[in-house]
Amino acid sequence: MSGESTPRLLDVAVRTENGTAIVTVQGEVDMASAPQLQTALEDAQRGGDALIVDMSDVGFLGSAGLSVLLVISEAAEPGAGLRVVVSDAVRRPIELTGLDKLLSVHESLPAALAASPDATS
Repeated sequence: MSGESTPRLLDVAVRTENGTAIVTVQGEVDMASAPQLQTALEDAQRGGDALIVDMSDVGFLGSAGLSVLLVISEAAEPGAGLRVVVSDAVRRPIELTGLDKLLSVHESLPAALAASPDATS
């Protein structure tokens, strides 16, 4: 097994800034880690605040992670919205599946913070 890298675990941190819940995600979002992400996003969403998912440090986003983003987006309160900060590894599957038409996708956290909560890009 030499030469194989160990999989990165998923790290999720939640904070609030100016009435917006920010969930920072690092690692890989796959079938094994997607439930952890969904739980964190659901908990952050319960406050009714606008929600930003900062995935700029995510190296892999699989179909299970895409499903989580869709479920959370659909569950958002009207006007609360879901904004996603993407890395290249996150952008590609979002665009390939057409979720960029449903999600508000941003290049950076400052851009996501400045955007309207219910706007899609």
